[in-house]
Amino acid sequence: MTDPERPELVADLGYARVDLDRAARTGDPEVVYGAGKTPEQVLGILRTLHEQHPDRAVLATRLTEATTELLGRELADVVLDPVARTAVLGPLPAARGRVLVLSAGTSDAPVAAEVVTTARVHGAGVERVEDVGVAGLHRLLAVRDRLEQADCLVVVAGMEGALPSVVGGLTGVPLVAVPTSVGYGASFGGLAALLGMLNSCAPGVTVVNIDNGYGAGVFAARVARGARGADA
Repeated sequence: MTDPERPELVADLGYARVDLDRAARTGDPEVVYGAGKTPEQVLGILRTLHEQHPDRAVLATRLTEATTELLGRELADVVLDPVARTAVLGPLPAARGRVLVLSAGTSDAPVAAEVVTTARVHGAGVERVEDVGVAGLHRLLAVRDRLEQADCLVVVAGMEGALPSVVGGLTGVPLVAVPTSVGYGASFGGLAALLGMLNSCAPGVTVVNIDNGYGAGVFAARVARGARGADA
């Protein structure tokens, strides 16, 4: 029996039990993982979360083209990013701290874009540096001064996954590495990059799963927010 003085913690939509209490528990509302869901299911969950948190953005990730089209038709204020495959509904929170997202190549752009959107929805200021892979090391060295200005770095790379090790050897800023599934046959869909990052000789490199820009964005935003404090 529900306590009338306590709000519901779950919204049962039949196909999903939406966690309405997550923002109170963790500081961040539930996010809709779009893969495997129908466009109508994503729309219903996103609307439910927005009704619960009208004062801050809610996020949906890994959207299909059909889902993106439906959200664009049904939600007047939704912000869609076809590269990141994300949808954001509601106002972004005030940015605290600074996350710098570095990507090795243009082919890593979809994962890097997911990191950027996620970190912003989770309350961090975000800057982005693209195409600084180790095949042209001078490109990374040209932005070396920007590394120290960040509260957290997110380094996105495929192929052999060397970029996080190089960046981790240049700075002591907290760093999360994101392996992508970009690469030829022996990259094994990102496994080579994942193992390279897990075996990094640079200390302090944290690694998320293959193509997991969302996980990296949440981690980086929480580091950045914590580094600046509640009043920053």
